[in-house]
This record gives sequence, C-alpha cells and structure tokens, in this order.
Amino acid sequence: MPDPIFDTPDGWPRLIEVMRRLRDPVTGCPWDVEQTFATIAPYTIEEAYEVADAIEREAWDELKGELGDLLLQVIYHGQIADEAGHFDTDSIARQVTAKMIDRHPHVFGDDSNAKSAEQQTRDWEAAKAAERSAKGETRTLDGVALGLPALLRALKLQKRLARVGFDWGEADPILDKIAEEIAELREARAAGDDDATEAEFGDLLFVLVNLARHWGIDPEAALRRTNAKVERRFAAVEDRLDRAGRSPRDASLAEMDALWDAVKLDERTDTKP
Repeated sequence: MPDPIFDTPDGWPRLIEVMRRLRDPVTGCPWDVEQTFATIAPYTIEEAYEVADAIEREAWDELKGELGDLLLQVIYHGQIADEAGHFDTDSIARQVTAKMIDRHPHVFGDDSNAKSAEQQTRDWEAAKAAERSAKGETRTLDGVALGLPALLRALKLQKRLARVGFDWGEADPILDKIAEEIAELREARAAGDDDATEAEFGDLLFVLVNLARHWGIDPEAALRRTNAKVERRFAAVEDRLDRAGRSPRDASLAEMDALWDAVKLDERTDTKP
C-alpha cells in the first residue's frame, strides 16, 4: 500500500510531515523519538560548519545537500518545540520574516535606501541593542551566546567592548600585549602551575583575536585556512613517504621536517607566475 507521505506536497510541507512521522512515539524511528533540543544541538552546529566548509571549498554541488541538512535541523527543533507546546515550524518562519521586515525599513518602509552598508550595519546593531534592552539585557556584554565557538565569541565580545570605547586605538599596542602575555605564559609554565598556564594561554588567544580584529582578519577563517594547509601538506609528506615504501611511523621527526619543508618549497614554486 503506498505511503500517504508521497501524497503530501513536495518541498516544505513534505519535509515537515517527514519529521512529524519520524518523531511519532508509536510508529516513528526510535532514535529520532528520543532526541531532545540538547541532544540535537551539537548536530545543528556541525551542519552549520559543513555548510561553511562547502562554501570555503566552493563545492557548489555539495552545498545544496549541506543546506538541506541544516534546514532539517531547524525542522527538527521546530517539531520538538511543537510537541512541547512552545511554538511550531511555521511560527519560526513568521518571526524571522517579521524581524527582517522590521530591521530593513529602508527596503520595506519609508526610510531612505541611500545608506552605506556601514550605516545599515550601525542601524542593525542599534535595533539589536534595543531588542536586548527590552529583554532586560542592559549590560554591554549581555546576550553574546555562550554556545558560540570560543574564537568567534571572543571576537563578538571585543566588538561589543569596542562600541563603548573599551579598545586599543591601533594594532601596535596589541603586539606589545602579545609579547607580555607570552612572557606570563612562560612564567606560569616554568612554575608548574597548570591552572595558571591554562589561564595565561586563554589570555594570549584572546589578545591574538583582538589583533586579528584590528587587522581585519576573521580568526575562525584564518585558523580554518591553517588547518586545511596542515592537512594538505602532511598528506603530501605521507605521499612522499609512501612512494619510498614507508609511513610516518617509520620516519624520524627530522625526516618528516625535511619533507615538510620540501612540500612548502614546491607550493611556493607552483604559485609563482
């Protein structure tokens, strides 16, 4: 007997119905039924990063699938919320639609559209600040999500602080601060104080994020770029070892360092005009 799911209109309605069926406590999937907001949240974060990864690699064929996986996460949370009587999936769409209209009076209202992107960004931040104030979030750093990746959250905290003038005016003093934090990190490590070492390491990372902000660098993007570079270069090291019938476990650190340097030199040669 044909499943009535295939009689549901394709697109958004069928996706919502698929999720409703998966979560049905009697006939649904046991794994899906037992999930909660908390257990699904890590998958939501992971899917968002997979979207970013596909964009970074310009893998447009993959991007559609990754966006679908991310959309599924929104539908999942909407279904759980609907079951608990909090809200439903349609209300998610209605709320974000209303917010976009409200925050773009230069598009949907009477405000002039002759604004720079910088001015529109300031207007957006002012609207967000008003919303936070209405929720009782009156302190400068209120409302910066705890679940953000640490580098991204550090960047957002620093941007908030900069808006109230708690910021270095230029990058040079930050370079001096980095040297100071490295000295403090060395001192904590030499003292054998593990807790202080972790704290000083965190301070150093925070100041490095501040330097990135002043230089117009996205620290998350910069670290992703370095991660990708390390993966690419070490794969090339492994390939060279493999051609010699060896593996990294058979090679010394000095040998792998030499191969790494050779890979770097080849990359630089390949990029020269």
